[in-house]
Amino acid sequence: MLLILGKEYCKIDSNGRFKFPVALKRQLETDDGRFVIRQSLYAECLELWTYDSFRAEVERLQKMLNPYNKEDREMLRKLTEGNIVELDTNDRMLIPTEQKRVVAKSKEIVLQSTGKFIEIWDYDQYQEMNAKTADMSSRVDARLGKGLTIEAQDGETVS
Repeated sequence: MLLILGKEYCKIDSNGRFKFPVALKRQLETDDGRFVIRQSLYAECLELWTYDSFRAEVERLQKMLNPYNKEDREMLRKLTEGNIVELDTNDRMLIPTEQKRVVAKSKEIVLQSTGKFIEIWDYDQYQEMNAKTADMSSRVDARLGKGLTIEAQDGETVS
């Protein structure tokens, strides 16, 4: 399973191209160089998946959703809506035109990993979102702190 870690700031040109950071590229070298970009359902950002990870996600969704159910079909359509992109010989990535409007408001973008994929944010949008979620401790405690069981190094279970 792929694990992507890191946050990087990049300049984006008027064509929607940016130099893909070496620190992130090193983590993705096991894939074939293809990526999928889709718009996030939950935030004003894009999601960048490796092609293999996105294909696995689509396969998982196809098992969960019934293509003969109208709502499931609409969900599948929306969740698989994306564009295949590749790095050029200079390690630049071109964001497709219809998706560029989401992140090309300022001249800088933020690549924020989520472990499974990378979120691509317009710099100003990222700063705004980050300010709103600065104090996560109470939310993390409410969601993960109660009933969480952790196994200590000596094998003893701690709650």
